[in-house]
Amino acid sequence: MTEVQTELVRSAPRPPLRSLVAGYHGYRARSAAGTHRGLPSRHLTFVVTIEGTVDLVGPTGSVRSFDRIVGGLRDVPVSIAHDGHQYGIQADLTPLGARILFGLPAGELAGTDVDLETLLGRRTGEFVDRVRTATTWGQRFAHLDTAFERLAASAPESAPAPEVGWVWRRLAESAGGVEVAALAAEVGWSRQHLRTSFRAEYGLTPKVAARLMRFEAARRLVAGPERMSLAQVAVRCGYADQAHLHRDWTAFAGCTPTTWIAEELPFVQDGSGGAVES
Repeated sequence: MTEVQTELVRSAPRPPLRSLVAGYHGYRARSAAGTHRGLPSRHLTFVVTIEGTVDLVGPTGSVRSFDRIVGGLRDVPVSIAHDGHQYGIQADLTPLGARILFGLPAGELAGTDVDLETLLGRRTGEFVDRVRTATTWGQRFAHLDTAFERLAASAPESAPAPEVGWVWRRLAESAGGVEVAALAAEVGWSRQHLRTSFRAEYGLTPKVAARLMRFEAARRLVAGPERMSLAQVAVRCGYADQAHLHRDWTAFAGCTPTTWIAEELPFVQDGSGGAVES
């Protein structure tokens, strides 16, 4: 049996970038070859591999390989095949980051995975070359900071409609705990107008975004150090009951919470324990 060896290093971007980039993750893992579930989140995923490729497996079994990739917002998991060695760096981009850095709303990238060069053209090298020639995680994070700062400095001003941006922030701050109808009333829009405008900006409806943010909160608790039962996680995150958590988790992760804990938790947990069945 192949021994699992995982190195995961996290870093925050420089303060001027924090509305655009939520965080960085450097990863290096050795394990048996297999398939990993990439879970949906409120962030777009920006990855540059240092060795190897990101191999995305489609519904029919077809594989697309990337060594620099941006994945859009989505509400379903992504299947990622690997040969047992994964080594690269990831940036979690906010939807505003997509607007500023790539010049288009996150909704235009929703549900897609594209080569970074498609978005940045010749500027792709500013990210890829320096990240791969750096010898420490600190250097790599600093190179990403510098490259993102240059992109942001040269970008025209861009922002979503204030009402849409406000609703996104309220959903994020509450982990999906605010009723969409109440948010529509707050901004003075009909629910249909909010749904249409929100989806155009983010590629998700407000209701799906709220469910996704609640799922993210549940996943953080499951992977956290408190050893909470799934029933406790359901209560903490505002699910009606554990069955409700189970349904939403299965929809977003493509598997039950207990399956995810068994198969995925060792790779995302930094030796800190996780949720257990009640």
